[in-house]
Amino acid sequence: MGKSPLKLVEKTPDEGSDDISLFRGGLFYRAQVATHLIEIGRWNLLRRIAFVLGVYWLPLVILTALLYRDELRSLLTDYRLYARIVFAIPVLVIGQILMEGRFRAIVTHVRNAELLGPEDLNSLENAIVTVKRLRDSPVPELVILALVAAELVLIWKSKMLVGPSWAVTRSGTATQLKVTGWYYGLVSIPIYNFLLGLNSWKWLLWSFFLFRLSRMKLKLVATHPDQHGGLGFLGLLPVGFIPIAVALSVVIGGSWREQILSGRATLADFLVPAIVLVVLNFAVALIPLLFFVAKLSLVRQRGMLEYGALAQTRAADFQERWIEHRQGRDSATMGPEVSSFADLSISYGNIRQMRYFPADKNSLISLAAAVLLPLFPVVLAEIPMSEIVRSVLQAVKAVPM
Repeated sequence: MGKSPLKLVEKTPDEGSDDISLFRGGLFYRAQVATHLIEIGRWNLLRRIAFVLGVYWLPLVILTALLYRDELRSLLTDYRLYARIVFAIPVLVIGQILMEGRFRAIVTHVRNAELLGPEDLNSLENAIVTVKRLRDSPVPELVILALVAAELVLIWKSKMLVGPSWAVTRSGTATQLKVTGWYYGLVSIPIYNFLLGLNSWKWLLWSFFLFRLSRMKLKLVATHPDQHGGLGFLGLLPVGFIPIAVALSVVIGGSWREQILSGRATLADFLVPAIVLVVLNFAVALIPLLFFVAKLSLVRQRGMLEYGALAQTRAADFQERWIEHRQGRDSATMGPEVSSFADLSISYGNIRQMRYFPADKNSLISLAAAVLLPLFPVVLAEIPMSEIVRSVLQAVKAVPM
């Protein structure tokens, strides 16, 4: 499957071999190269995260300490601020490298695993060229910037006016943004929205590539031990979506937590939205795998018929030779036939257990955790941790031993 994503954090192939890169191209990437936030062959992860915190969070602390000292504690304990700026933005930056590593690993595996014939290998390279052209196009990133700007113009001020005390001054029914509020609204929030949009665009680009791959003549084998016809490696795909899921859930959860703590909502009010959030994350993460379901279904059906016919012939021959007319036959020659028949049974069993949807159970569990764990502080806003622990212990004691 290629290198672990953790080993891809700092070093990457050089610029000349970026034909299977999702992120080494486009206006945003070139801007980071020009400012030495990214170097050829290195992601400079720590430098980029330090830059994010130094530009989008630290000035808020300094401005508050200088201009609104009484609000410094409010800012330093603001869960929503930390969720968005200190946690979600670095997660999105790290997520780019995780998505990059998965994309490279999958494309490299397809190239090396003899899944495609010569003609379709050319189609694969054409698909990669198309992805690279879309990746380098300035249009998608300009559209994302336009959407971020549209939010600033249309709704950001109304959202900020119900913001925390370190960002807003309230006098009766009148509210006014502080300098920190302007900085947060015009500088800090847009970078989160832009990175979320950029990573989502790269996921869409990845999904487009997988759609193209699903239309090629893949050499799938019904008896493959991965029980997915040879496409089991795609089961690791949802892991690439985890950073987007985490960044969404932690920010949404921060908003829900604030509403509960301020008394404007209860935990029950967010049950349906939480379910919708989980469903939407799973839908977006797993849709690319649906492209291969029809192909895998056909492979399994064909395998059942072909191996079923072969198994019938071999079973009938074995029955006749060693059960009905065994007399006079040398038992020493039975061993190889039994072994061959057992191998056929194993192959047929693999076909019967073959699944149409190439999802990996551990990846699905990781995705569920990525969506749900950031929402746990929402629960703690209404239910104390001690009560949760006590309920868990009571449930454990009630289980019969």
